[in-house]
Amino acid sequence: MSAGTPEPLADLFPGFEAREVETDGAGIFLRTGGMGPPLLLVHGYPQTHVTWHKVAPALSRHFTLVIPDLRGYGQSSVPASDPAHFAYSKRAMANDLVQAMEALGHTRFNLCGHDRGARVSYRLALDHPDRVEKLALLDIVTTLDTWESMDAAAAMKTYHWPFLAQPHPLPETLIAADPVYYLEHTLASWTKTKSLAAFDPRALDHYRAFFAKPERIHACCEDYRAGWTCDREADAADRAAGKRIAAPLLSIWGDAGIPAGGPSPIDVWRNWADDVRGGPVASGHFLCEEAPETASEELLAFFKG
Repeated sequence: MSAGTPEPLADLFPGFEAREVETDGAGIFLRTGGMGPPLLLVHGYPQTHVTWHKVAPALSRHFTLVIPDLRGYGQSSVPASDPAHFAYSKRAMANDLVQAMEALGHTRFNLCGHDRGARVSYRLALDHPDRVEKLALLDIVTTLDTWESMDAAAAMKTYHWPFLAQPHPLPETLIAADPVYYLEHTLASWTKTKSLAAFDPRALDHYRAFFAKPERIHACCEDYRAGWTCDREADAADRAAGKRIAAPLLSIWGDAGIPAGGPSPIDVWRNWADDVRGGPVASGHFLCEEAPETASEELLAFFKG
């Protein structure tokens, strides 16, 4: 390899197939592998599908895993943004995933999301209830509840919500000045140990490569702008209409994670679904990288039970 040519990113899913599926609005990169009923795993910010690499071996012994990059993230395409931010709404992202799963032959499936991917996942469950067998949500409560419960302590802990939602190009410009610093600070600050120790160096390489691209920094900001606008409005409309999640719901969160210290996620989710279970895990925000064995056990117990 010639000097100055970057090393290729490591394949952290040996034996899995890599594919790209075209949806109505985006090209979705994904990996699929394993055996058994389908289980869709959806990553969050500021990461890619690689966040699932530590739990994939255990889960793939019981499920056919589908592990995509959300639009704008990782290796998926970067659709143009729009004034209403709908291109990066959770509804648009959920539609991508429904179409991708159909292309793979999965009309009904189990669904697990972390962080922003969990927001896509509960939106998918609300918009497409016939698609979801069971739903697991990692370290979140709803977007609407998060904004409504924002107080001084929450604002300090989740400053990135209002920061990333600021109008273009303020956050993009500031992050682009040193994107790797911002990425690594964000990752470390959300762990229980306040360090990068839990992350595989090869996974960090994936996150750095994705996050260093200006168009993807913009896509991430659009994701959060959608959270302040159309995502929040969609949640409010569903709550006003009394719409509820039909699938059994597992909520697990880090005892040092983002929702910890606020209202119990179980209590919050019982306002949105009838069959809710779960509890805290000894972890920060990144359960599947900080506590992969516990996360695997919790997910297997729920999806197999």
